[in-house]
Amino acid sequence: MKDRTGAPVTVTLNTGGPIGAYAVQVDDGPVVGRADFVDGAAGGSGDDGAAGGGGAGEAGGDRVFFHTEVDEEYGGRGLAGILVREALADSIRKNIVVVPVCPLFAAHLEKHGDEYVAAGGVFRQPARDDIAQVTQAVKEQRAAAREARRANRASE
Repeated sequence: MKDRTGAPVTVTLNTGGPIGAYAVQVDDGPVVGRADFVDGAAGGSGDDGAAGGGGAGEAGGDRVFFHTEVDEEYGGRGLAGILVREALADSIRKNIVVVPVCPLFAAHLEKHGDEYVAAGGVFRQPARDDIAQVTQAVKEQRAAAREARRANRASE
């Protein structure tokens, strides 16, 4: 896959902590953008009747996308759109219900939701429990980062 400048782009899935991400690299360089999510949201039913539930990474579970960002110097190259499309395609393959808290994901599904559903995708509107789960995951990630910094200082 290539960005708007013709440069090769790679999107990888990173999981393992409270927050997962699809990460984008250009020319096999460093990560220059990411779409953050939490898995296994306990949200309720949306307008489409899709139920929440499922654990992290389980087929059929929910994936709450809450933040997408591309480094400013890589703006205008279509990388955020690539991240969204790749994350949604992977969600279809894994039978994951998408919950778009991130404005970019929400706008994409507002515009292309019928096409996404026709391709086999399922999404629902965010519920209060989804926001609470994102908040908890962010707190856990920050606590883990603080603990890692403390451990590094102690070992110096």
